[in-house]
Amino acid sequence: MELLIMLLTIFVLAIFVGFEIITKVPPTLHTPLMSGSNAISGITIIGALLAAGMLGDTYPQLARVLGMVAVIFATINVVGGFLVTDRMLKMFRKK
Repeated sequence: MELLIMLLTIFVLAIFVGFEIITKVPPTLHTPLMSGSNAISGITIIGALLAAGMLGDTYPQLARVLGMVAVIFATINVVGGFLVTDRMLKMFRKK
């Protein structure tokens, strides 16, 4: 129970810190940060694939389901990030 409370506390603090960091980023830095976010989401996809693909009785079914959900959300994040980055880069191309 103490571990759960500690993990929830860290999660809530990460939400607040992430919100504060994101809201203070100037618009000129959004594209480079999007590229960094895509790289992190790529790493998340690898970890989620490992969690979703675990075989045997060592890992419960819940871990596989959460791994699959993580794969789906991280993939959506990567694809959306690339679409936004591509759209922003099109603004700088000559017509």
